[in-house]
Amino acid sequence: MALFSRRPKKNSDETDEVPVDAQAELSDVQQDVSAAVAAEQADAEPVPFVPISMSTFGQPVPPPEQPRLPQVPETAPERTEGRPGMPDNTLLRTALVDAPEKPDNAAILGVTRQALQGTLYLRILGDAQAQVAAGEPLRLAISIMNDKKFLLAYTGADAVQAGLGSDADENANTSVLGQPSQNVLRNVVDAGYDGIVFDHAGPGRRIVLPTGLISRALDQADPDFTIKNLLAGPRTPETARAVVDALVARGAWIAAGPRPDGQGMGVAEARSAEGARYLQVFSHPLEVLVLRREDQPMPLTAAQLGEALKSEPELSGFLIDAAGPWIRLEREQLDPLITIADAAETVDAAAEADASDED
Repeated sequence: MALFSRRPKKNSDETDEVPVDAQAELSDVQQDVSAAVAAEQADAEPVPFVPISMSTFGQPVPPPEQPRLPQVPETAPERTEGRPGMPDNTLLRTALVDAPEKPDNAAILGVTRQALQGTLYLRILGDAQAQVAAGEPLRLAISIMNDKKFLLAYTGADAVQAGLGSDADENANTSVLGQPSQNVLRNVVDAGYDGIVFDHAGPGRRIVLPTGLISRALDQADPDFTIKNLLAGPRTPETARAVVDALVARGAWIAAGPRPDGQGMGVAEARSAEGARYLQVFSHPLEVLVLRREDQPMPLTAAQLGEALKSEPELSGFLIDAAGPWIRLEREQLDPLITIADAAETVDAAAEADASDED
């Protein structure tokens, strides 16, 4: 049974979807800008691996009294619910509200990165439970703009209500489905939509994410958005270990860029007020791009992350997702990565020995 309805082919007159809120006022400029962002990401050249010992990216290291830890909040805003049982996606909502009237690439990327966590809500015309019981695809609300179809998604109950307005009949004939953001974004790609619009009756109407950009973001992401969801949620004594487990399972990204002295490439670090050094590590390349620096995202495996720690004994640990919400992991919490690096070295040494024996 299909949970989501699929978009019909261009020449089909049949659809299980119900187009609502057709908006011709959104210009092609948003599409062009979004397409440019997607092309920019797709054409980015990979950065070769550079040793961690090549020092700090950016400005010369400041004295200890000038901390370089992020100046954005470490934790996400306290969870709110527009209605009981419907947690708001506050991080995405904030990114939408903060976007300029004419969104630039930075705003689009900022919204995209915050869409990689939390819950999104879909609007269903009719009784969703009855449609599921009958084995029918859900009749999702969409927006038609310039003959293109965009899935409508919402950050919470208030945004859904704003989209419905005061039409009593429409309110009575609407169901709401909450889904993890990765499920909603994957459906945009798999079902053949042209993109997604968030909170179309509020500030979100200014942002259109095209399918190409969504697909690219999904391809580079942990399928479960594990670290993003951990950092967006309430912090517990288990959060740090869960983040480390995610790094062990899938690796992460670092930021590489030109050294201030012009001598090759360096990687981004941060310093605490006490002068402790932390390697900046990122859950997704978008987390690097939104910092608006000259560095580029570079993927590292768990073994490479562990090797970075081994090669730089003065590193105090990792700083994850500096654009926020972020978390600081101390060196002793990262022992599992060093263990993986040690194991990889043992395997490599054994392989080299076998090759020597064959010679």
